[in-house]
Amino acid sequence: MNNFCNLVGGTGEDITSLQKTYPKLFSDTLGLCSKTKIQLSLKEPCRPVFRPRRPVSYAMLPVVDKELDRLERLHIISPVDYSEWAAPIVVVRKATGNVRICGDYSTGLNDRLQSHQYPLPLPQDIISKLSNCTVFSQIDLSDAFLQMEVDENSRHLLTINTHRGLYQYNRLPPGVKAAPGAFQQLIDTMLAGLPCTAGYLDDVVVGGKNADEHQRNLHAVLQRIEEFGFTIRPEKCSFGKQQIGYLGLLWDRHGVRPDPAKIEVIKNLPPPKDITGVRSFLGAINYYGKFVPNMRALRFPLDQLLKNTTTFVWTGECQQAFNKFKEILSSGLLLAHYDPRQEIIVSADASSIGIGATISHKYSNGHVKVIQHASRALTPVEQRYSQIDREGLAIIYAVKKFHKFIFGRRFRLQTDHAPLLRIFGSKKGIPTYTANRLQRWALTLLSYDFSIEYVSTDKFGNADVLSRLIDQHNRPEEDVIIACTTLEEDLRSVAIDSTKQLPLSFSMVEKATASDPILRKIFRFINDGWPKSRSEVKDREMLKFFDRQEALSVVQGGIMLGDRLVIPTVFRKRCLHQLHKGHPGIQRMKSIARSFVYWPGLDDEIVSFVKACRQCALAVRSPPKAEPESWRPTTAPWQRVHADYACPLDGEYYLLVIDAHTKWPEIFPTRQTT
Repeated sequence: MNNFCNLVGGTGEDITSLQKTYPKLFSDTLGLCSKTKIQLSLKEPCRPVFRPRRPVSYAMLPVVDKELDRLERLHIISPVDYSEWAAPIVVVRKATGNVRICGDYSTGLNDRLQSHQYPLPLPQDIISKLSNCTVFSQIDLSDAFLQMEVDENSRHLLTINTHRGLYQYNRLPPGVKAAPGAFQQLIDTMLAGLPCTAGYLDDVVVGGKNADEHQRNLHAVLQRIEEFGFTIRPEKCSFGKQQIGYLGLLWDRHGVRPDPAKIEVIKNLPPPKDITGVRSFLGAINYYGKFVPNMRALRFPLDQLLKNTTTFVWTGECQQAFNKFKEILSSGLLLAHYDPRQEIIVSADASSIGIGATISHKYSNGHVKVIQHASRALTPVEQRYSQIDREGLAIIYAVKKFHKFIFGRRFRLQTDHAPLLRIFGSKKGIPTYTANRLQRWALTLLSYDFSIEYVSTDKFGNADVLSRLIDQHNRPEEDVIIACTTLEEDLRSVAIDSTKQLPLSFSMVEKATASDPILRKIFRFINDGWPKSRSEVKDREMLKFFDRQEALSVVQGGIMLGDRLVIPTVFRKRCLHQLHKGHPGIQRMKSIARSFVYWPGLDDEIVSFVKACRQCALAVRSPPKAEPESWRPTTAPWQRVHADYACPLDGEYYLLVIDAHTKWPEIFPTRQTT
């Protein structure tokens, strides 16, 4: 909070003064709206959907328990004994040791919920409220949906299924389809009657014709937000700005105009430097040529380049065609203003050096016009991602970049990487065994309402050209680099945690992976792409990896299957000895192994290892302590029931006796343990 030095309205009042004036508003605790509760409605007729819980690895149980206890303590969730509805949870680990838990409501509830029929504001609605303003502030509500309480009659719909049983949400969790409309209605109610103020979901914009008017309006809004019980996120707020960007438009003292950043990527697009770049450029010409027929005339000088396979010469004619292409792309022929009443399409693509994205409108006549282009270069860490990870990153970059345009609205998401449809578009929820990065990104997408479709690469020129023709100016923003670093720290932490239970270090696994002939090939397949069919894979062990390819990822020099570390051949016997310590038996040993490690045939090797152990064999063959007897029912009532237990406070043993006649329990100290 102390990093804020923006003056509010130019009056000399800073963020510290606002914090003192509105202490509850700037509180670190999660707010709770005191004015209303969210109600959810089902489509009729409707059958409840109860999804089984997802498995939680043995190693994750303590931290998941801790997070469930924290959510219960904050009264965000409450345990329930029965529910007709249940969604599985998705759990991701962080480098701090904590976890994030989310209900996956895409598994059934969202399709059966009625949309909350309350319109999100249009850009012209916001423009009319902020016209003639010269000073602006933007206020962001922290974890906005979780600050809304759910009506008691609707809570059973938000039940989640965990290894500890069922819990229902008392607050509105992210990922519920009806949430944006319901929340927008509340925001409009809260801001009703306040001048020069507009709210778009969790983002509130306040303006003023001058500094004094802006200050009055700002304080009126902050008082209203505090009165409703919300808290705000100061690091995402900005106060007393002379200019703001919002929904692809710039607001300042000159009025409202298109944001030049919408076409900045196109203006700075560098010419191709190799044949691959030329092919990508021609693909873009083909794509937009559907809507601007004369654009195909730009192909001729570029086609000549493809005929010469020995040398690459970028001529003046080529540059002329390239400049004309950029001019058309940034003109009114292909550029549109954002209008959420039209169909919204988001396209994202990745290359080995960058990612590109567009957000477009498709009109009733079939024409597509771009609202905004976006692209950036990959960081050195991201360049080492596998192709599926890079394509997933491109999608996340696109939805984050265009968040204000698409959040709370239905849109179509396009990718040229078909495997992502099974991960990001499955109606059965996020696949249980998914590579770590993809699982985290799938969790992010749960908050959006979209359909995802595959577009072949040769018809995907709009995003492909942006991902390949990357200039130095398109470096990732600082927050992107921080997010990327945090993600990699989380994944490395998961890998290192796996080795803590084993007699080897992560660096040992990295070195052995590089020298293992099978894993070296798997490493290359993950990064460069897998064979197209199983018939192309000859080795049986590699075939087992092929069948699990979407769960595999590379973390530095190691390979992960979900949260499990793939162990090179040289260390597998050593791991089996460690897992067998204490002679846990076959099933227990399998359970422990599945929390930390993986290699093909692991379960079979565990069975063979335990069967070869003399002590385990003796324990299995030992006779029972007493001969079992079948229960013989009698007409006589039971007299007493005895049970003993250990008190966790003092470690003593006690005997519980319930008499059939008095029904009163009595407790006696005892030293017996059986």
